[in-house]
Amino acid sequence: MKENQDRRSFLKNTGLIAAASAFPYIWTNSEKHSSFIPTKKAGDKVNLACIGIGNQGGSDVMSFHKTGLANFVAFCDVDMGAPQTLEVLQKFPDVPRFQDFRTMFDKMGNQIDAVAIGVPDHAHFAITMMALGLGKHVYVEKPMARTFNEVELMMKAAKKHSKLVTQMGNQGHSEANYFQFKAYKDAGIIKDVTAITAHMNSARRWHGWNTQIKSFPPAEAIPSSLDWDIWMGVTQPHDYNKDFVNGQWRCWFDYGLGALGDWGAHIIDTAHQFLDLGLPTEINMLRADGHNPYFYPQSSTILFKFPERGTMPPVDITWYDGINNIPPVPQGYGVTELDPNIPPASNGKIQPAKLNPGKIIYSKDLTFKGGSHGSTLSIIPPEQAKDMASKLPEVPKSPSNHYANFLKACMGQEETRSPFAIAGPLSQVFSLGCMAQKLNTKLIFDPKTKQITNNALANSLLKGAAPRKGWEQYYKV
Repeated sequence: MKENQDRRSFLKNTGLIAAASAFPYIWTNSEKHSSFIPTKKAGDKVNLACIGIGNQGGSDVMSFHKTGLANFVAFCDVDMGAPQTLEVLQKFPDVPRFQDFRTMFDKMGNQIDAVAIGVPDHAHFAITMMALGLGKHVYVEKPMARTFNEVELMMKAAKKHSKLVTQMGNQGHSEANYFQFKAYKDAGIIKDVTAITAHMNSARRWHGWNTQIKSFPPAEAIPSSLDWDIWMGVTQPHDYNKDFVNGQWRCWFDYGLGALGDWGAHIIDTAHQFLDLGLPTEINMLRADGHNPYFYPQSSTILFKFPERGTMPPVDITWYDGINNIPPVPQGYGVTELDPNIPPASNGKIQPAKLNPGKIIYSKDLTFKGGSHGSTLSIIPPEQAKDMASKLPEVPKSPSNHYANFLKACMGQEETRSPFAIAGPLSQVFSLGCMAQKLNTKLIFDPKTKQITNNALANSLLKGAAPRKGWEQYYKV
């Protein structure tokens, strides 16, 4: 009798009584779950459950395995019969398998220390919220979630469960660029930044699609191995189509965050953190080729305006994506990936034929160029780089990659470098940019109230559509 009362009290406190009745296999062992995982001793491993084991999720599994710090206790994927899951399943044939993360937590919850979430953007939120509520450390791929409000709730949940470790999967945040940017900022080499150009101009899955579509793709037969209901998660129901799954989800406003959400976290993450950018006050759509209500434009240019922060000046970040939407670069940029046959743009700047994903950072005295992920910055032009060489600080080496950093943090040995408190506002910047893309309009945003003040429809999109019936419980912190 006492056990039943304790269980009902737990469900009431977490706002999940409805979930328990709707999904009888959830929470069966809830009274056994600890709200905090004790610090492990050196030499121990973290009992890790991986949710999403194909494509990027599968890559994450292998990366966690290589650290030597993970003991896999459960694998979960909505399509265990898909070709992209086979490599993981063949390598780890004895790990228990699940299609429904809720069933996994019910059956295996008391054996799980932490979860790694490598599923489509729209599915990050519910899994993360359930895991935190059950006292599990969380590693979730970037961006944290699809909507501004979902990210906000994830940050609140992480703050509530403050003894739990969180990490967003922008892997470069544990590599050379992270430590270089921090060292340069601390030494005053990077200061008075006023503008950043961020660019990702490679082909994307939706490039070449019919931008005149009037509806979503027609229904197709659901593969027998796929649980389409779980795949849809919190989103309003759609008929299955192959162009929604296996990476294609990134193309659609309903499921993913396009090129910005995919690559932004690998390009502007260090600038966002170490320049204390926070949230923008304006998001301006300067270009949206092939705009339509369903999937992302063929090319986008988005201007984000960030206000002053203490003694630091305002910063404009201009994002470029699309094959034919290459940003101009300054004199002295260098010849890498530049076509010398392309004449200068009308403003006198060089217009390259192609650039690798990366950024150009303009400050009062210095200009830096850099790539994506962990690649380091260079001062340009080369003559100025030579003059500055003796003034540059020593950059420490990373003590752990992003995966080892998370697992060591779970064991109390390190702190994560991209916890929700840092990754959340960055993810919200991407969400705001994607809303501007969807509406193809300028948004005025108040960072204090976290409201869009010039567009009622856009303001409603901060929260987005109501969750699908049966998934409402995850929106309670």
